[in-house]
Amino acid sequence: MDLAEQLVEQIADPALTHGERARLRCQLAKALEESGDYEGAREAMGELWSRIGERPKLDGLDQATAAEVLLRVGGLTGCIGSAKQIVGVQEIAKNLISESLTIFETLGEVWRVAEARAYLGHCYWRQGEYDEARINLYEARLRLTDEDAKLKALVLLLSAIVEKVTGRLNDALRIHTEAAPLFEKIDDHTLKGKFHNEFAQVLRGLGAAEHRPDYIDRALVAYAAASFHLEQAGHERFRACVENNLGFLFSTVGRFTEAYKHLKRARKIVVRLKDKGIVAQVDDTRAKVLLAEGRNEEAVAVAHAAVQTLEKGDERSLLAEAMTTHGTALARTGSHEWARMTLQCAALVAEQAGDVESAGQAALTIIEELSAHSAPAEMAAVYERAAGLLAGSQHPAVPARLAACARQVLRMFAPQGDETPAIALRVPADWEGFSFKAEIRRFERLLIERSLKDTGGVVTRASQLLGFKHHYSLITLMNRRHKDLLPARSPVVPRKRSIIRDAADRTPKATDKDTRPVTILHVEDNKLVAGAIKDTLEMEGWKVDTCADGLSAVTRLVGEEQYDLLLFDYDLPGVNGIELLRLARKLLHRRRTPVVMLSASDCESEAWRAGADAFLRKPNDVVAVPETVARLLKP
Repeated sequence: MDLAEQLVEQIADPALTHGERARLRCQLAKALEESGDYEGAREAMGELWSRIGERPKLDGLDQATAAEVLLRVGGLTGCIGSAKQIVGVQEIAKNLISESLTIFETLGEVWRVAEARAYLGHCYWRQGEYDEARINLYEARLRLTDEDAKLKALVLLLSAIVEKVTGRLNDALRIHTEAAPLFEKIDDHTLKGKFHNEFAQVLRGLGAAEHRPDYIDRALVAYAAASFHLEQAGHERFRACVENNLGFLFSTVGRFTEAYKHLKRARKIVVRLKDKGIVAQVDDTRAKVLLAEGRNEEAVAVAHAAVQTLEKGDERSLLAEAMTTHGTALARTGSHEWARMTLQCAALVAEQAGDVESAGQAALTIIEELSAHSAPAEMAAVYERAAGLLAGSQHPAVPARLAACARQVLRMFAPQGDETPAIALRVPADWEGFSFKAEIRRFERLLIERSLKDTGGVVTRASQLLGFKHHYSLITLMNRRHKDLLPARSPVVPRKRSIIRDAADRTPKATDKDTRPVTILHVEDNKLVAGAIKDTLEMEGWKVDTCADGLSAVTRLVGEEQYDLLLFDYDLPGVNGIELLRLARKLLHRRRTPVVMLSASDCESEAWRAGADAFLRKPNDVVAVPETVARLLKP
């Protein structure tokens, strides 16, 4: 009879007190959770807790038992939320675990405090908040001794994972090496399997970055050990993770048939377990393998499925990685604008989660995949952002990748044909004192100066020569970095005003529009969409104010702030987009302001009747937003 069966029999004893039964339920739930049976663990909590979002029943329990229940429920909430990709769940889990931690600290339960810290670190890791994860795991390690072998092994494993996902592969390798003797001593096949799986991933990463085929061979051995231990433990969920990782490893050495075989096994397991999170990770890996094979159209569909699943949950770093894969696939199939939007979203999602490594990687992907379809100045700005994000990176592959992207951007500025020698590369033979940023700024200035000279100072025509989509981009660039070139532009001719239009219909201080930045009010409750559109429009030189709900937008509309264009979603909290549009058409100072409806809802005919100037449908028409805005802003 195994431990779980023994605990089930003990729980059924009618002579148990409420507190004794609660403690046994927690032991059973922990055993089932560690075996990967999350739903079984939830059921084991019985009358204490039934579903995510529900607070556990703590009445009649002493403090120590109540804290144990909170910890078990918090840990399970995080696991189930990850498996089912439920948004907001990791925050719920962290709150429950933090409450248990506070009680354990009051009671002086040092080991329990360490366990709670480990669970907290795990939640932060899932969210991509790696600094917080690192801090909590460090605090846990401080409280543990070698006698706490199993928990200490878990904390070390989680610490190594955090270092791995943040690109600190050598630090992760060091932790694995130091922890190896401890894992040899413990009698837990699940933990041993997880250790070998993570060790293999670190070796795989270092092998690829440092061109070490011996590391790849060692990774294969470690994956085999992981499979053995997880099979012994009966842990199907993590065995699927090993199969997924093996699939990716085989694809990196061109053994695609074997790669697909392992990925097929992985997907079959997690589909049966209904683990949406790991299904999405397997789909992301499949998309990467398809890209490596050049099967780009198939990769687009598979990567899109992964993104759609991960968008529903809290694991933002995994989402950013999948979006980067999707953006790469879109770029390689010719959907350049949609790829640009997706990769910008990936960088934004990762940065907001605190995962600057993934954000920088997404930015570099924009240069690698889209530089041939972009303006040099735009790619220079992307490079600067990537270099800033990756300034503290310890990933061994990052310096080479940054250097390759730097050369790619510099080539965009290199002279073509009979270009003036003034814009030739100035790179010392020994690279002594060379500054990429300074050289790019020099190129940028010379090219702007040349374009203004060739167009007689007409900014609109100069912008076209430089590849900008709108002249506001060039004006913004000159105002920010090259103010000395402003006198080279032709004088701004004030726009002619109608002598027929009634003065009451004019926006207050209308003539200011020629000198102040164009300002757009964007009302959108989806943070990803709002952030991506804001970044895209601001790259065109326009200022964007964003509202996340209809009521806030109403306050903006009735206020005195000047907006040159209004961009509304339909499905908004409080007041919907059609109602906002109708309000704008009733307000004297908004009635002539162009309004664009951008929505996935079937409200096009209603939008036209309410007075919209344009209707765009999400997601396919998102790429048309800058062009539509530019068209509506034309005098």
